[in-house]
Amino acid sequence: MIAKIYLTVVAVLYMGLAGWCSLAPKTTSEKVGFQLRGGSGQSEFLTVYGGLEFGIALALLALAWMRPDAVFHGVVACVLIHGSLVVFRTISFLLFSGIGSM
Repeated sequence: MIAKIYLTVVAVLYMGLAGWCSLAPKTTSEKVGFQLRGGSGQSEFLTVYGGLEFGIALALLALAWMRPDAVFHGVVACVLIHGSLVVFRTISFLLFSGIGSM
């Protein structure tokens, strides 16, 4: 049951981030250092930050609640997604300078 709650909380957070990125792209993109240039930049930000985060949320919710035996796979997916983010963020800290905080 704790895994279901965990996946649900992570999914709700991703939905919140997807909403924030979709409804206030100028604000959110500036927080992470992006400049949205024209329709192409806006479309890319909406798709990757809004759409992908919303899709991750839906996948985690589906794995948590659609089938009881799928919860384990949801936790594995969550660890793989976030583990990859940590690895790539760590690499970025080593490769790039001038990284600010949000």
